[in-house]
Amino acid sequence: MNVLHNYACGEWVKGADKGQELFNAITGESLAHASSRGLDFSKMCNYARNTGGPNLRKLTFHERGRMLKALAMHLLSKKEDFYKVSWATGATRADSWVDIEGGIGNLFTYASLRRQFPDETYCYDGEVAKLSKNNTFIGHHICVPKEGVAIHINAFNFPVWGMLEKVAVNWLAGVPAIVKPATVTSFLTEAVVKEIIASKILPDGALQLICGSANGILDHVNSQDVVTFTGSASTGKMLKAHPRLIEESVPFNMEADSLNCIVLGTDVTPAMPEFDIFIKEVVREMTTKAGQKCTAVRRILVPEKLVEDVHIALGKRLQQNTIGDPLQEGVRMGALAGKTQLKEVLEKVELLSKNQTLLIGDLKNFEVKGADKNKGAFMPALVFLNESPFLNKECHEVEAFGPVSTILPYQKIEDAIELSKMGKGSLVSSIVTADNRLARMYTLGAACMHGRILVLNAECAKESTGHGSPMPMLVHGGPGRAGGGEEMGGKRGVFHYLQRTALQGSPNTITAILNQYQQGASQIEKDIHPFRQHFEDLEIGETLITAKHTVTEADVVNFANVSGDHFYAHTDVTALDGTIFTGRVAHGYYILSKAAGLFVNAKKGPVLLNYGIDECRFTKPVYMGSTIGVRFTCKEKINQEKKNAEDVAKGIVKWLVDVYDETGETVAIATILTMVKKRNQEE
Repeated sequence: MNVLHNYACGEWVKGADKGQELFNAITGESLAHASSRGLDFSKMCNYARNTGGPNLRKLTFHERGRMLKALAMHLLSKKEDFYKVSWATGATRADSWVDIEGGIGNLFTYASLRRQFPDETYCYDGEVAKLSKNNTFIGHHICVPKEGVAIHINAFNFPVWGMLEKVAVNWLAGVPAIVKPATVTSFLTEAVVKEIIASKILPDGALQLICGSANGILDHVNSQDVVTFTGSASTGKMLKAHPRLIEESVPFNMEADSLNCIVLGTDVTPAMPEFDIFIKEVVREMTTKAGQKCTAVRRILVPEKLVEDVHIALGKRLQQNTIGDPLQEGVRMGALAGKTQLKEVLEKVELLSKNQTLLIGDLKNFEVKGADKNKGAFMPALVFLNESPFLNKECHEVEAFGPVSTILPYQKIEDAIELSKMGKGSLVSSIVTADNRLARMYTLGAACMHGRILVLNAECAKESTGHGSPMPMLVHGGPGRAGGGEEMGGKRGVFHYLQRTALQGSPNTITAILNQYQQGASQIEKDIHPFRQHFEDLEIGETLITAKHTVTEADVVNFANVSGDHFYAHTDVTALDGTIFTGRVAHGYYILSKAAGLFVNAKKGPVLLNYGIDECRFTKPVYMGSTIGVRFTCKEKINQEKKNAEDVAKGIVKWLVDVYDETGETVAIATILTMVKKRNQEE
């Protein structure tokens, strides 16, 4: 008997009993047993907090990011092993690609996100707040990793992506995880976790796995933990109300299955490319993973005049949807995850049938290629018609978590907006239209009840990732029925695992704490020009006070001729009446260019190149005869890893460029970035 293992407190452990029997979704054969009986959930939580947490928190964001990249590379090299295991979940190769390589892609995405964070164990958020007249008292926000554990309770439909899209975020933040996949497909999650642990890329305690039941684990959470849940709305609500979560104020992120919809715009006709795009998108969303996606289309909103056309087109497409063993050539849709799941879907289909007409599909008469449909968890795609969608509300309340959807006729776009919102909150809605005015109306009217809106037309359809694909850099979640939470979202997601703390003090103190120069802090002047120093030798707060330059009319005229910028305020003194200017002013970009001429050291040295400009502002007009100088200060240092042995060891230095005039007032301010060579080329 094959028994799945749990990974707890650094060891692979079998459950103390047989637990739940798992079956091959294609053949119906017994696969394994999964049990968590005997696991000490309190001990697992403490192991994560006391071992995994400290190990991750001592790494910087950049080191954690590189860890994610290394792990992604390793898992990618093992992907074919995962595809073999994934077959037993009922998934086709295309379905498994979304799950396996989509999940690994999340690791790559969050690995690259490290560059948006400082090379520190913490980060800062937002801009400095000036809290006093003389700038001796300021405020900022620091974000540090929570000293708890992320407990992820995942759904059965994406046993790999569901795990990796979450752990990538908490690991980058510096927080360990305990993953509880849905037991029915946990054998695939176990296979991936075994490779993760075997790679030894993660530090001890960063990841633990529960393949059986996790009932009781929430009894041990505390205020530093984060709990996430993906699955049915009913289960999510039950978990969300757990007394321990309330007592400890534990953040709980819920991403529930929802009644997502797709809208065909009133502007579309059957002759337009948007009509074909709509049909293809509906069929793809109904058949991918056999409709077992939290983002799948459950409601198809169609203008009344096009219902028959859509019916015919969907019927033709779905006739080509060969069901069966994914290993058989030509099979486009596999099985549901198991017989239990099939039973649940059929019960929901019966509820939907009460006030709706079945247009496409036959539960009794359908063919399965290369497998026995009575042994596997197969079912055909079903399309209903609800002729009175404002009155017959089952389609807005009942979700059959399989290849099942309902056509809802509507008259005008306002009706489509209202129908979309009757689902009481969804993860995603799409509208297919060639009319951007219509797209705007729908988006602004429906956005409050949807976590994501995809606008499809002929311009973007070819490269669109589709209705059902959440992207790592965008938030995934939705209001109301969809759970009211959000995941991923790029940098936004990382902040869910950080504690944001308001920090108040003097500029010198805040500079020392954040290791980022704050205006008003003490400046360090040296005899050597900063551009003559290597990356390691530069100090935060190190400042070059440059020579000064008096701006002349010739400077302005010459810059206008070189740049082609002959804006009236720079070149036409007769056009200044009624403006804010009392005379001709120098170009802002001239001031910045001249500032560079003042602070740059021309000789070849450790500075390799100018990497960019951030946060440039021109704060005061500079008239002819004004004298400017620059305070050039080392603001922040960011280490860069070598790409290979031949690469130059280097780092990025952020410099505060403060240009001031003869009164001492700032006239322009910017942050520039330079790439600076390291003295030690072995790093």
